[in-house]
Amino acid sequence: MSTDPTPPLLVRSWNVFHGNADPPDHRSRLHAMLQLATADRPDVLCLQELPLWALPRLGRWSGMTARWAVTREPWLPGWLGGGRLGGFVTRLHNGLLRSAIAGQANAILLAPGLEPLAHHVLRIDEGRREPRFCHAVRTELLVVANVHATNDFGDPRVPAGEIARAEAFVTGLAGGLPCILAGDFNLRAGQVPELAGWSALGGGIDHVLVRGLPASPLLTWPEERRRHNGRVLSDHAPVEVTVG
Repeated sequence: MSTDPTPPLLVRSWNVFHGNADPPDHRSRLHAMLQLATADRPDVLCLQELPLWALPRLGRWSGMTARWAVTREPWLPGWLGGGRLGGFVTRLHNGLLRSAIAGQANAILLAPGLEPLAHHVLRIDEGRREPRFCHAVRTELLVVANVHATNDFGDPRVPAGEIARAEAFVTGLAGGLPCILAGDFNLRAGQVPELAGWSALGGGIDHVLVRGLPASPLLTWPEERRRHNGRVLSDHAPVEVTVG
């Protein structure tokens, strides 16, 4: 990375759908997804819908520093759900046995040179059955926040409230630093509450918003770019912006 105070940064976000292809089958392709998403060495990678068994592997698979927030505990108790057994059971049929067995988490991965100084987690739902969280990493250069909002099946008010709380959270943490709010908003541009001072929203439900630094328009990967061995990886496409 450059030694400039604000070097250009490639910031990417991907809902990895528990490592599933689209449509799902019995195999987990999470390792292949991480290899694909980090092949061109992004500076920041925000991931949603990760199984807990994968969390200790993120650094090894990506060469990046990982911080995560557990968003759903597994049905299996303690280390069984998040450890080897949870991963083994899930991989018997990854398309059927997902977050109920192996739990679920979101993660922020940072390239070497972007060292995490602090990590904060906030629950942003209002006591719903499936909790939702925003987590954020503070570095010397900026604050990066990652969110996966509720899909309320046509009623945008629930995810809109969660995004508003996530935006207030990252704003408070950033102070005078530039900041990024990325993830699966489960909202299209016209449904997102007004977020003054942030970069433009994308055309889908996955977004990377930037405040305090110039940002390129959001780029959504074409389907061919996320195809692996004849299968499309995830039911979401990665999205990214260049910052600075």
